[in-house]
Amino acid sequence: MTNKHQHERAFFNDLPAMLARRKVLLGLGSLGSLGLIGLGLNASGLIGRKNAPMQTATAADGTSCVSDPFETEGPFPADGTNTKAGKLVNVLTKEGVIRPDLTTSFAGMKPVAAGLPLSLEIKLVNVSASCAPLAGYPLYLWHCDVKGNYSLYDQTDRNYLRGVGISDQNGLINFKTIFPGCYPGRWPHMHFEVFENATSAVSGSKALLTAQLAMPEKECHAAYQANQLYTDSIEHLKYTSLERDGIFNDNTKAQREQQTLTMQGDATTGYTANVTVGLKLS
Repeated sequence: MTNKHQHERAFFNDLPAMLARRKVLLGLGSLGSLGLIGLGLNASGLIGRKNAPMQTATAADGTSCVSDPFETEGPFPADGTNTKAGKLVNVLTKEGVIRPDLTTSFAGMKPVAAGLPLSLEIKLVNVSASCAPLAGYPLYLWHCDVKGNYSLYDQTDRNYLRGVGISDQNGLINFKTIFPGCYPGRWPHMHFEVFENATSAVSGSKALLTAQLAMPEKECHAAYQANQLYTDSIEHLKYTSLERDGIFNDNTKAQREQQTLTMQGDATTGYTANVTVGLKLS
């Protein structure tokens, strides 16, 4: 089964620029004689620098946190690290990119993303300091639409489902978005990058952490079954699982649990969700 966009695989032309700092998915037969010194390869053809060992911590209130693993930014980050049709794509330098509502386009673009409403709260914590909240850290979030398409790449006339939020004094960032679709070869997910400050949040190359969030299985089935916009996702979801996903499958159980959104709500009116992102900062 193939995807018309060849998500996570059809960006061999971007490989030289991305190998230095990002995981890249390639077919095993495409590796050839590449010098992959210092890089790891898993059974899914995942190439990337090796993660540091997972760190765990316990907060004063007894809750625990773990360090999120480094993950691929994918072929559609629009963060100044890759190109589309030979041109550098960087939404991080556009006016209006810092915003809570990701459903609309901005910076002169008009389309609005349709889909099941999702209100997402992300908490940034420092695993090296007993899960202490991280205030003032920008986080860039992006994900596909109901059809599995990414703005600025699959559809160049729109830049929705992308945006930056800055954590408050409690480490919290809130976004209004939609439930992402499922496309062939991947478990439903979201991408994000965390930066030290607004000055550094101008390119993915300056990110402290690049990682992904997973959608919970129960809500995926419910959302896709209840909404006609997700018809294609119903079929694609049959052939994957979080444990077999080429990105999440090499993480520990504790990491996958933390990476998976906790949701409340229903598949007809929408969901609210929360998730913790753990960084290791001295």
